[in-house]
Amino acid sequence: MTSEANQAAKTAVVIEDDPDVRHLLSEVLESAGFSTISAGNGIDGVSAVLTYQPLITTVDVNMPGIDGFEAVRRIRAHSDTYIIMLTALDEEADAVLGLTAGADEYLNKPFRPRELRARVEAMLRRPRGGAGPAATPSDAVGRSFPASSAAHGQAPGTVQSGAPESAEVASGGARLSPVAAVAVEASDAEEQWTTHRDLQLNPATRIVRIGDAEIELTRTEFDLLHALMESKRRVRSKTDLTLVLRGESYVTSYFVGDADKRAIEAHMANLRRKLGDNPAQPQYIETVRGVGYRLTSGA
Repeated sequence: MTSEANQAAKTAVVIEDDPDVRHLLSEVLESAGFSTISAGNGIDGVSAVLTYQPLITTVDVNMPGIDGFEAVRRIRAHSDTYIIMLTALDEEADAVLGLTAGADEYLNKPFRPRELRARVEAMLRRPRGGAGPAATPSDAVGRSFPASSAAHGQAPGTVQSGAPESAEVASGGARLSPVAAVAVEASDAEEQWTTHRDLQLNPATRIVRIGDAEIELTRTEFDLLHALMESKRRVRSKTDLTLVLRGESYVTSYFVGDADKRAIEAHMANLRRKLGDNPAQPQYIETVRGVGYRLTSGA
């Protein structure tokens, strides 16, 4: 990997008009190993993201020029950087707007520096662009995702030029050619479909279908749906689903606040909309009032 690629992978852009908050954000991200570029308004921030192609971007909602929602829309049109939106507003509608625009996380001000760092580390454990295996924070910081074929969906069945001439397969230690090994992996992936009514989900290929129609979901929406389909009729609380998205399903000591729960509600609203699921008469996902979500009854 070139030094330029390494530098890009360790870069974060901070878009924030308040100099004190901007300084705090930069300190937190630099303590996590990033070099930071700061911008005091949305226009300069979008330009910085397009120039440096950072791994992480933080975006304030209320800024001079264009607001954070428009900045996120412009960034998302050209970059798959992880985006955290920050706002002093405490309205669910703002969370929905931010997540719909393309943000990955939504954090209310004032925020705890440790919470911001935990959000960053959790995002880096999730697959980027809705495909490929999840990366650990150290892996994600240490590589250039834009140059990675995994991040951009290398064509199925493509064999890299540096691949060995044969591949070991677990069944009896037999050796298969790369083409045969790919065929075995594809066959295994096809057998991993989870179904509920006419809804199908394949965790290996990260494809979701309703009948024969493929549904395009963000990585967060996919992970939420996957968690619910695995749990079937068992209720998943908003706290539980927050930890699932952070990759901390089995850790109970992490802070989960009201902003996290509103973010889950916003993601769930987007997921239901894409599935064509009416919360009042749900076909796939039902709300258990005061607790969380689960799949509807029926095959």
